Amino acid sequence: MAYKISDACINCGACEPECPQECISEGETQFEIEADKCIDCGACADVCPVGAPAQE
Repeated sequence: MAYKISDACINCGACEPECPQECISEGETQFEIEADKCIDCGACADVCPVGAPAQE
């Protein structure tokens, strides 16, 4: 199950460099995860200060 970034995202960018699949990018108002590339590793969730990435 892929991770998705919720509206709790504060756009800090901590998650982007942690993704081994490079499937996180900055969107218009918050960071976004390409679900088809996500391998469900949880690296993004581990570094997020507000817990925005969560499994769908």
